[in-house]
Formats: sequence, structure tokens, C-alpha cells
Amino acid sequence: MKQCKAYLIFSLAFLLINLNGAAIRAESFQQALVHAAIERTHHSVRYDGSYRAINYPWGDVPADIGVCTDVVVRVYRALGTDLQQLVHLDMVEHFSAYPSRRIWGLRRPDTNIDHRRVPNLQTFFSRHGVELEPSADVDNYKPGDIVTWMLPGNLPHIGIVIDKFDARTRHPLIVHNIGGGPVVEDSLFSYPITGHYRYVPNAYSASN
Repeated sequence: MKQCKAYLIFSLAFLLINLNGAAIRAESFQQALVHAAIERTHHSVRYDGSYRAINYPWGDVPADIGVCTDVVVRVYRALGTDLQQLVHLDMVEHFSAYPSRRIWGLRRPDTNIDHRRVPNLQTFFSRHGVELEPSADVDNYKPGDIVTWMLPGNLPHIGIVIDKFDARTRHPLIVHNIGGGPVVEDSLFSYPITGHYRYVPNAYSASN
């Protein structure tokens, strides 16, 4: 009986250590994501969302152009995660889970554009990350979180929460490209929020 209790205590302690380690790894990745997002704001990028044929995997449009999704894709790539490939592989297996047929009338995945579309990234993050309820509470938005909005004209938009705050509103600041290139702005509550996600790649957790 004593051996059973000792084994149970050991098992619980081991589980807690692993859970704590996973939480630390996730927090570390989120912080690295913030640094990579801020680094993107030092690049000159002309807003251009035109369809282009690109390589796969790790394909990208020219470095001096991009849209809101390209900010997110490039930030994750800076940390060794290729959303182009991950989104494509998931769409190959679960195409009906994505809105490509409903919104764009597509019948199959397209590695040139799928990862550059906000609704597809929303679907991927909800399937493979943590989907959080959109909220008016600033405390719910943590550094490294991904937020999506609907802009006027029914234009979907996406950005990354960083660890800096507006001095006046105390809102967490956002790195995004809304037309003038990657910038840091107080825009969390500027438009209706349509999604809130936290995505730490499995590969990162497994290797740290």
C-alpha cells in the first residue's frame, strides 16, 4: 500500500513538473514571438495582396511587399515554423474544415495563397492552437496572442499582441499591416474582433 501511495505521489509530481515545463516553454515561445513581431516593423513593406506563384515549402512573396497575413507568417517563420506548409498539410487532410470552397469557390488547396488568407489562418489556429473568446477585457490579451478583426467593407484582418501598452488607454499594442507596412499601434479595439488565438507549435514544445 505504501508503495502504491509513493508511486502515485511520484506520478503526480512528475506530471506537475511536465505541465509546468510546458507552460514555461509556451511562455518563452510567446515572448520570442513578440520580439519577432516587433522586428518586422523595421522592414519597409508595400501593401500588396495580389496572387503570386511562390515556392513550397518556405515560399514567400518578395520581401518588400505583403499584407496582414504575411506579417504573421513571417513572424512565425523567424522562429522556425512555416505556416504555409502547416496550413497546406492540414487542408490536404481536412479541406472541408476550411472556408476555401465557401468563400473562394476552390476545390483543392493552393500553396500559393491559402496561408495568406485570414479565414484560413483562423481555421488553422482554432484547430491546432487555443481559441479564446473575444473579450473587451484587456487582461485577456497576452503577448504573442493572435487577434483577427473585421474591417469596414467586410475585410478580414489579423495582427499580433505585443508586450507594450498605450500610455493613455493602457491597451496592449498590436503589430499589424493595415496598409502602410508593419507597424505598432493601439488598435486592439479599433474594429470588431472576430477571433482570438494562442498558437505554440508542437515542434517547438517537443524540442525545448
